[in-house]
Amino acid sequence: MVKHTGRPGYLQIADDLRSQICGGSLAPGSPLPSTAQLAAQYDASLSVVKMAVGILRNEGLVIGQQGKGVFVRDVDEAPVEDLAGEVAELRSAVHELSVRLARVEEQLTTSTERPS
Repeated sequence: MVKHTGRPGYLQIADDLRSQICGGSLAPGSPLPSTAQLAAQYDASLSVVKMAVGILRNEGLVIGQQGKGVFVRDVDEAPVEDLAGEVAELRSAVHELSVRLARVEEQLTTSTERPS
């Protein structure tokens, strides 16, 4: 059940499910309960439960299979994270976007200036 601690409910649910996965209560390959079942279990809305499961997906702990459900991912199958590479890609993308934005702003400034 989600507690009124000031911490968002979806984070509380994600924490609880994560601890069950890491503790072995939810074994690799086993399905998570349905969204409706989790909502009833945690006394939360469907959208809150979906956000919690989304966090676990982003962390690579669970994987969704269309029409079948969401399953605990085997740790050996979890993708190896290359955080340094991802950070470098993000920095490059941000730099490129900054340069493009500066050009657009320059063009806007030039096109909106009126001659004196």
